[in-house]
Amino acid sequence: MPATSAITLVMPEAVDDAVAALAEFGPDGAPLAGGTWIMRAPIRGEARRSAYVGLGRIAALQAVDLDDDEIRIGAGVTHVGLVAALSDVPQCRGLVTAAAKAANPAVRQMATIGGNLAAWEFPASDLTPALLSLEAAVELRSPGGTERVSLERFLLRRRAVEPGILVSRVVIPRRPLTTGHARLPLRKAGDYPVAIVSAAASMDGHGKVDDIRLAVGSVEASARRWPGLERALLGARLDPASAQELARERSGDFAGRDSVEAPAWYRVQVLPALVRRAVEAVLASPR
Repeated sequence: MPATSAITLVMPEAVDDAVAALAEFGPDGAPLAGGTWIMRAPIRGEARRSAYVGLGRIAALQAVDLDDDEIRIGAGVTHVGLVAALSDVPQCRGLVTAAAKAANPAVRQMATIGGNLAAWEFPASDLTPALLSLEAAVELRSPGGTERVSLERFLLRRRAVEPGILVSRVVIPRRPLTTGHARLPLRKAGDYPVAIVSAAASMDGHGKVDDIRLAVGSVEASARRWPGLERALLGARLDPASAQELARERSGDFAGRDSVEAPAWYRVQVLPALVRRAVEAVLASPR
């Protein structure tokens, strides 16, 4: 049998120590939290790193803190932990739905919010579009300190994040929003979704949209907002059928991606129906 290369694992108890270890290992190291993506690297034909920095003992990464201005979620919080911590927060109904429906129960027990965002090779994350619709930001810890960047900006740069930089926290501004999340798996629970739509909106006293953000996941290589559809819905009454028709007219805003699960054209084709479902969820959400 071929020899197996030894893998180094360190388990720090503080964020600064984890960042220092990652910087020391350089490109040969990586953070390890739930491990649901890393453990399947050989199946994807990818080599594992020679060193990992385990994050499970760092209490600060497992915390969820809420105040009047923002919600701060440690990068080590699991999908199950998100559901438990945020189920009573009306603004987060869409995010809670995303966390509760993603993957399967075993994965939801282990997979973390930080790992979900950092895995740039994984386009089918449910959490990413839900957080985009909430205008979330990401806190990055490095040997030089802490940097807070918008999630949109982080998604553009995450593939090139340097060794020694750790996603430590996700921050959501508190706002009077109603939210919804819709996904389409092909066959059963546990499948990667073909397409995902997350929506967050606020209405004025006449029931017209005065603010709305829509984010699409799994259709392209990375989740992103749908600004053209947002502009079309602004100032009108939020109606599921009208939103579906407007989405159909603007479906060319997405190119789609081919994969073994579904072709590009199909991912784009199902978007209008998912927009309708997401809007229905928004209208059913507590205000």
